[in-house]
Amino acid sequence: MTAKIIYGKEVANKIKEEVKSKVLMLEKKPALTVILVGENAASKVYVNNKHKMCKKLGIKSDIVVLPEDTTQAFLLDLIKKLNNDKNISGILVQLPLPKHIAEEAVINTVHPLKDVDCFHPENIGLMFAGQPRFLPCTPAGVMEILKFTGVNLSGMNAVIIGRSNIVGKPQAILLLEKHATVTIVHSRTKNIASIVKNADLLVSAVGIKHFVRAEMVKEGVIVIDVGINRIKEKLYGDVDFDEVVKKASYLTPVPGGVGVMTIAVLMQNTLKAYELQQTHNI
Repeated sequence: MTAKIIYGKEVANKIKEEVKSKVLMLEKKPALTVILVGENAASKVYVNNKHKMCKKLGIKSDIVVLPEDTTQAFLLDLIKKLNNDKNISGILVQLPLPKHIAEEAVINTVHPLKDVDCFHPENIGLMFAGQPRFLPCTPAGVMEILKFTGVNLSGMNAVIIGRSNIVGKPQAILLLEKHATVTIVHSRTKNIASIVKNADLLVSAVGIKHFVRAEMVKEGVIVIDVGINRIKEKLYGDVDFDEVVKKASYLTPVPGGVGVMTIAVLMQNTLKAYELQQTHNI
């Protein structure tokens, strides 16, 4: 068996075209402000990619670059000002932040209606209750990829590697909504390989190059590789692509898989934030 490779670009283009056509009809355009603190090279790349995508879709975009030694108080004050700016639809603070700034405080300060990353506890709670305002960008991108394959997730044994608030935990909720049976494995899990071996669907978001090897997966498994590992300017996934491709039924590459979906969903969330703010008049 050789896996069918799922390139995120094909799925993302459909979302982006929908957003672009809706934005084109608006007299006042949605606006996204991205805040970058420090000199993280990978973060700079991600921020620039988001800026370029906004431009392509007709969304206004502003990048605020702050020095590494920016205080937490200064950053929180800036976010509060953006919260009160009626011209700003979405606020995104690029993670990771310098160690002296508490991510939790920053996430909690962004107004829930401008939280296009869907990190705020209020938005996570709504998603958990099955009443989502926004969906977290990467997990929602994974769900769009799975929808594209046409596979029925109901009753499927899904295993997620990684329990982060950004991918692992919300991914589990979204898969449960589609009636999959979900297991999350992590650094404290015993016998990870044996659990992964039983997966019909595997979503890996552990951030370790080639963590998932061919002997860990069964024939016909669907593998979604969320991991991005930058080594000497080259990107690798969590999955040993060249080997796993021989056993899987579907497989996403790195780069070219989930990453482009994350930005597409961000654009979708920015448009939705704009629409919600018109309704709530904030």
